[in-house]
Amino acid sequence: MTNTQPSQLSRPPRHVGFISVRFAGTDGVSLETEKWAQVLEDMGHTCFYFAGQCDRAPERSMVVPHAFYRHPDVDAINRIAYQGNWSLRPHPEIEGLFKDHFSIYTRPPSVSRRVQEMKDDLKQRLYEFVRKFELGLLIVENALAIPIHLPLGLAITEFIAETGFPTIAHHHDFAWERQRFTVNCVADYIATAFPPRLPSIRHVVINTVQAGDLGRRVGVPSRVVPNVMDFDHPPPPLDAYALSARTDLGIGPHEYFFLQPTRIIQRKGIEHAIELTKRLGLPAKLVISHASGDEGDAYEKRVREYAALLDVDVCFESSIVDEHRGTTSDGRKIYTLGDVYPHADLVTYPSTIEGFGNAFLEAVYYKRPIIVNNYSIYETDIKPKGFKVVEFDGFISDATLSKTREILANKTMTVEWGEANYELAKRYFSMSVLRLRLDALLADCFGQQM
Repeated sequence: MTNTQPSQLSRPPRHVGFISVRFAGTDGVSLETEKWAQVLEDMGHTCFYFAGQCDRAPERSMVVPHAFYRHPDVDAINRIAYQGNWSLRPHPEIEGLFKDHFSIYTRPPSVSRRVQEMKDDLKQRLYEFVRKFELGLLIVENALAIPIHLPLGLAITEFIAETGFPTIAHHHDFAWERQRFTVNCVADYIATAFPPRLPSIRHVVINTVQAGDLGRRVGVPSRVVPNVMDFDHPPPPLDAYALSARTDLGIGPHEYFFLQPTRIIQRKGIEHAIELTKRLGLPAKLVISHASGDEGDAYEKRVREYAALLDVDVCFESSIVDEHRGTTSDGRKIYTLGDVYPHADLVTYPSTIEGFGNAFLEAVYYKRPIIVNNYSIYETDIKPKGFKVVEFDGFISDATLSKTREILANKTMTVEWGEANYELAKRYFSMSVLRLRLDALLADCFGQQM
């Protein structure tokens, strides 16, 4: 928790409505929303939620199932929007007008109608949401950035255009950052709402590269608010429950424990972690804490095959690492990441693309040594702060292996790096920093009201 008290407010408390496709689980958007809400609540505001899936307090939430991006109707739209040629023959409604050499950039009229129908319905739900909870500010989490739910983005845009409602658009991922959105038949929708250009919207991005891209591509200014953690309050020491985590994860007493604390998706570059484990030539197990999630299991199959090819012991442990402690159906203990991190001898973070780097901050929070691929946002927004890590630039080199062996063998260096990194993160990526940024955003929206 932050130290801000409601009595310190420089402006009146408000009802704040968060909007997204999902507020549930441990995805980056849900986690950062929780931190924003915590700071806003500490400042005296009250937070409410609109989403397709939501695990927040029911009395403060409006759950609209077709606002979820994997709702069957939304899936049907996205299959046509982003998967190329939708038909070998023209739809009857456009017979004689259809030009097949542009087929990958056109869409059937039925899809346009369905998008508009869902947009109109979701817009009315947004009106209900704002009225029901007497909201004074909206914070849109990524739903006006990445076009995975076209009707919702259009509905939010139209609602703001009709009402001039004060809105903070918190962008995590943009369409131009993901190859799968490059060729599509919904460019008009993307140009309208992802993101929109409206005077009552304050745009927030999570890194400086996005800020530059947003200005060049859309012509709107933005503020950079990086992802944060509660570095003002260090993690508690391991309790009796967590002491058995290393053993339950299958790590032997003389083995190194390498932790890959991410989902199994292609941009996480997990092959690099497997290669590192192999080439170090040390007794070690690589533990992957999360499953593949909702992006399919093809890459997980690739990771398993690659590990078998290199004869690396990789443990896929999403069944016993979860958001909350508990027990599996067969009686095994379920641990949180907070239970697992302190046991790790090394955290592997070989991502090729990241919006910011939550897992990096988590590793710093638990003062673990980190090996990180020099992905673009790390290079521009994190590395210049002076963090002490083992780096590699796209491939595992002999120098990478040498430095990794050194940090594993030198416990004094591990402690020194951990302490130095923690202090840097406290300075630049703490909840106190977030409080200052949000306070400035509210002042921009409403002025300095005493």
